[in-house]
Amino acid sequence: MEKRKILITGAAGFIASSLADWLLKDKNNFVVGIDNYLTGNKHNISTAIQSPDYRFVHADVNSVNDMNAIMTSDKFDYVFHYAAVVGVKRTLDHPLLVLNDITGIKNVLHLSKNTGVKRIFFSSSSEVYGEPVEIPQNELTTPLNSKLPYAIVKNLGEAFLKSYKKEHGLDYTVFRFFNTYGPKQSTDFVLSKFVRSALYNKDITIYGSGEQTRTFCFIDDNLEATERCLNENKYINEVINLGSDHEISIIDLAKIVIEVTGSSSKIVHLPALKEGDMQRRCPDNSNMRNLLGRDLVPLKTGIQKIISAIKERS
Repeated sequence: MEKRKILITGAAGFIASSLADWLLKDKNNFVVGIDNYLTGNKHNISTAIQSPDYRFVHADVNSVNDMNAIMTSDKFDYVFHYAAVVGVKRTLDHPLLVLNDITGIKNVLHLSKNTGVKRIFFSSSSEVYGEPVEIPQNELTTPLNSKLPYAIVKNLGEAFLKSYKKEHGLDYTVFRFFNTYGPKQSTDFVLSKFVRSALYNKDITIYGSGEQTRTFCFIDDNLEATERCLNENKYINEVINLGSDHEISIIDLAKIVIEVTGSSSKIVHLPALKEGDMQRRCPDNSNMRNLLGRDLVPLKTGIQKIISAIKERS
């Protein structure tokens, strides 16, 4: 039987590389990953490249020549478009770099339409909701009201997908990712940064009071929900929140990390960020729960998994 051909953009990133590892467990899949290493890490693909069912291409999704060569030589069944400039500070400091990602979205959609791709999976973000007008944040009822370039590009990407479906019949699924964490995540992100600091008994720094809240989803929950969407043909031409619904303040998160690691780290408060640090964020994850049919990984369990992975590498 011919294998399913799957393209993953941003393949050296945390979630995308973890997705490749996950999909490669199914011997029916052949995965091609592309990345330009702008924010990705070569170490993240070290497991996938050992598989005969994986090929990595160093390429830029924003280059039409790069993408045309890849997508016309391989006729992909599915595309996971996860390439993006990420990280709060990076996206605030380099808004034009973020806006360039619009070109990549257009390249992927145009070539997917022309090469017979069956469905595109797009990594959107909880950032599109901006400051919440309702909690939990629901895919259908919560307005998209962020003015930050990163969120605007994600919102625009969603609009492109819906437009290509209407005009060309190209199917899609939009994943709005809420904070996701796991062993491969870089220390640019809050939970991984806290754990790394705590393990070395360094100060844990928090912007502002720390009363702002987030939810934290362990990577395996994200990946299993994603695979079920693919294999069970669920949420076609729909938007789905992927994230935990357990809301916690950042200062309480720091305290839990210190407790789980047995650290002597102190919590240090920095001035609040001028923009980009929403006060609350919590998804309505009913659709994700329906996909999984189980409870999500508890926060302390997930933190322990990260600690174990760090100790294995050191």
